[in-house]
Amino acid sequence: MNKPLRRIAIFCGILVLALLIRDNWLQYVRADELNSHKYNRRVQIERYAHERGDIIVDGKAITGSVETEDSDFKYKRVWKDGPLWAPVTGYSSQAFDSSQLENLEDGILTGNSDQLFFDRTLSMFTGKKKSGGNVVTTLNGAAQKAAFNGLGNKKGAVVALDPQTGAVLALASTPSYDPSVFAGNSMKDSDARQKLLKDEDKPMLNRALRETYPPGSTFKVVTAAAALENGLYDDIDAKTDSPLPWTLPQSTVQLKNQGNLPCEDATLREALRVSCNTVFGKISDDLGNKKMIEQTDKFGFNKEVFTPVRADASIYPEDNRPQNAMAGIGQASNRTTPLQMAMVAAAIANDGKLMQPYMVAKRQAPDLDDIYTHEPEELSRAMSGENAQKLQQMMETVVNDGTGTRAQIPGVTVGGKTGTAQHGLNNSEKPYAWFISYAKTDSGSPVAVAVVVEDGNANRGDISGGGLAAPIAKSVMKAVIDNK
Repeated sequence: MNKPLRRIAIFCGILVLALLIRDNWLQYVRADELNSHKYNRRVQIERYAHERGDIIVDGKAITGSVETEDSDFKYKRVWKDGPLWAPVTGYSSQAFDSSQLENLEDGILTGNSDQLFFDRTLSMFTGKKKSGGNVVTTLNGAAQKAAFNGLGNKKGAVVALDPQTGAVLALASTPSYDPSVFAGNSMKDSDARQKLLKDEDKPMLNRALRETYPPGSTFKVVTAAAALENGLYDDIDAKTDSPLPWTLPQSTVQLKNQGNLPCEDATLREALRVSCNTVFGKISDDLGNKKMIEQTDKFGFNKEVFTPVRADASIYPEDNRPQNAMAGIGQASNRTTPLQMAMVAAAIANDGKLMQPYMVAKRQAPDLDDIYTHEPEELSRAMSGENAQKLQQMMETVVNDGTGTRAQIPGVTVGGKTGTAQHGLNNSEKPYAWFISYAKTDSGSPVAVAVVVEDGNANRGDISGGGLAAPIAKSVMKAVIDNK
């Protein structure tokens, strides 16, 4: 063979060898990866070839599956009252994947989880049609409806927890959306999703978990907890060292109270009842930034929370003295999710023990056998039992004879705290209305609630936690008690 032909033969041999190596690499080394790859069309077709398992509330499915027209994806997801449940379930779309519980519990819902291996193997011998398992939530349907209806056409969020277990009883966010409108993979589905994404009111934003707000005066219960836990004060009915006027440290600015309040040297109970800025601003300054951060950490601030859906971290910031004083009354750079403030109320109601929030009670196989049951878990000890009970007395005074009277429920002990949080440059925007609360019965506290309302249509002077948010909290608490 002459030299040029030999070179061509060697080159062709190298190409054939490279092709063989590549072919074997794909067929044997990467086979499993490619078979399960999310962009493998056959994988997607198989994924939607059978009915998806359901998400369960109060023993009933709030989701379902219907056959798709003109698509090789046979089934698509539907919701029963989608806007009500979207903040809990998230969405599941043939074109846009999934979110929240629909995403995190996808293995169970599709039937592909390792926990369902036995069921899949058995179906190979029995010929039984493959189906997904169910996810049983902790949600209370009546409480969820009370929260959603209470918010109405206002922007806002409600979270209700069982203080004794951490179970999420309600998780509402408004405005909401119907996940069914983009559950398929047609142009109509795509257009519907784009419309939601472009909506200025952000209906797909989960305000209960993913929006942080200044907590306003609801945060004063955390500052009161810090004062009790650090021994700054131990008698809630003894006078505090709280001059009036009180000037912010390193400043010439006097901290103002709302109206002509009896805040000079007010007791902790009275200061919370009428919501004295000067008392709690000075407490935060007396304790210092480090001790305030330590107390907020015990309530769950400064880290993400998983329910299992992720909630953004609520932040009590490292800051200078004037800003720390303002953060102590829920302003400055103090930012929190509604979930976090529900956790604060729940920890106080549960005698200082903060439980891990969760919303998946059970996972079920297609035959409805339980394959997982959640066990409640303590997240932290937010404060001592003795001090938590003192704080309960203070919060119950707020509802009995203070700013939170609209949360009263006949025959039920209710504790709460109102808040009207300033926001915008120089308080230029309309404030947020807050209310946190808990209810107590003979068997303990079955529910703690946090409500935040962004009512852009209300008159500025009409916006208050006691006026807008407390009645919503009352309806949610009553729903839990009446349907427990």
